[in-house]
Amino acid sequence: MSISNIPAGIHNFNAGPSVLPHTVFEQAAQAILDYNGSGLSILELGHRTSAFEAVMAEARSLVKALMNLDEAHEVLFLHGGATTQFMQVPMNLLDDKETAAYTDTGVWGAKAIKEAKLFGKAEVVCSSRESNYTYIPKDFAVPNDARYLHITTNNTIYGTQWQTIPHTSNVLVADMSSDILSRVLDFNRFDLIYAGAQKNIGAAGVNLVVVNRNILGRIKRPIPTIMDYRNHIREGSMLNTPPVFAVYVCLLTLRWLKAQGGVAVMEQLNNAKATLLYDTLDSLPIFRGTVNKEDRSKMNAVFVMDDPALETAFLDVCKAAGIVGIKGHRSVGGFRASMYNALSLDSVTVLTGLMKDFAQRRG
Repeated sequence: MSISNIPAGIHNFNAGPSVLPHTVFEQAAQAILDYNGSGLSILELGHRTSAFEAVMAEARSLVKALMNLDEAHEVLFLHGGATTQFMQVPMNLLDDKETAAYTDTGVWGAKAIKEAKLFGKAEVVCSSRESNYTYIPKDFAVPNDARYLHITTNNTIYGTQWQTIPHTSNVLVADMSSDILSRVLDFNRFDLIYAGAQKNIGAAGVNLVVVNRNILGRIKRPIPTIMDYRNHIREGSMLNTPPVFAVYVCLLTLRWLKAQGGVAVMEQLNNAKATLLYDTLDSLPIFRGTVNKEDRSKMNAVFVMDDPALETAFLDVCKAAGIVGIKGHRSVGGFRASMYNALSLDSVTVLTGLMKDFAQRRG
């Protein structure tokens, strides 16, 4: 199941922007010089041309196919990344006297809660803040009158992931920025999904939004034109000039994903990578995982060492072996191995081999 797509000697565990398939780099580089023999670079291609309209249409179609979306769900490629969605979601779904339910499972969920409070009441129905977000809360209730429930499916900084999506009769909204298209889900269960592209589906600069059009159009307040999802749906994600190159890189990555066998094959590969890393971690007392085992992320494995001097030494060993992006976020410390779709099993094998060797020599 290993996918070889990285330059020799480099193993990219960056949390984002992150590893992409090497074939995507090659195709994107060629398109910068000459897009499909047109004599024009993709960087200077007009977004209203038939050539780019075909790019956008294929990218949206691939998302619908890979996620097995029904006719009610629309696919958009928008500016602003996931951070813009922290405000755009409540702006479109929440009136000022209504309540939305939010789960607080990490920095990005907390930021989304802060923005939602500008538009209505954001009720925090569960939180793991008191433990520095080391687990996913299990027992919580969502108010029946909540306009929607918002979850962050994977927490990049802390290394937790919702292994079971909550069942709710409310509208379900999910930030899937760091695990989009990494595992098989019933994506039609979600009424709105958003995901910054730069972790699993493309380059930084564009945000994927999947929205059930039936939940839109009930807000009483005026919505600025550029912030209204309905306008973007009507204009096919080209209400204004889209981030042309970033969308094109998404298209190339989506084509690659389809060619690998789709989301089910990615899930198998991601499970194999996560199993190898966590089994190794648990077998070496010199390292220690930071989150509850049942909530461990398949995308971002976070772990520490009790001796800071050893952490520095291990980072040096990783650097010498061509492993990049392994240093943990300042909120947690230690190490973070991000294992997105395009990361090969070979790279995880190199990392776990180093962990075993280091533990034998220094543990």
